[in-house]
Amino acid sequence: MEELKGISSIPRNSKRAHFDKRVVSEVLEQVYAGVSRKKIMRFYNVSDSTITRWLRDFGSDDYRQNLPKTYSQIQKRSIVTAIEEGRISIPEAQISYGIRSAQTIRGWIAGFESEKAELCVSTPEIMSNKKTEKPSEDIVALRKQLEEAQMKIRALNIMIDIAEDQLKIDIRKKSGARQSGK
Repeated sequence: MEELKGISSIPRNSKRAHFDKRVVSEVLEQVYAGVSRKKIMRFYNVSDSTITRWLRDFGSDDYRQNLPKTYSQIQKRSIVTAIEEGRISIPEAQISYGIRSAQTIRGWIAGFESEKAELCVSTPEIMSNKKTEKPSEDIVALRKQLEEAQMKIRALNIMIDIAEDQLKIDIRKKSGARQSGK
């Protein structure tokens, strides 16, 4: 490891303790110099995600522009809604929001489509040769309740998205998540 010279490690009190600022700046210099991340990771005993986070938080503006952007659920939902309503096309969304791949947007659309499919309830019309009768008052009331429940679900999903974005915590249960033992 002749390429790497400098502060190889300043001792930390624990794995959760912060790295010394000199180590962070030295790692960033090595990345800018073109040293492979594997060598940097071994020499400084840091993970790839840590290096990426340092580049995002402390790196130069030129380097940060090349990092992939992350979008909140609210941003994704508004982009997908704009595309579905025909206000913008997928290529226009890519340019406007700096999204590198159209496939990313298509993935978001598919994700939200599956969410919508859960909300949809098919009510097949009963075909008869006779004149169609007006639905009874009970059916009308039930349909109104269903519409209200669907609107409430949509509102709650939006509120959860906003809370997750602002509080930076996962509120929705992930599939396959273990239950806490109490």
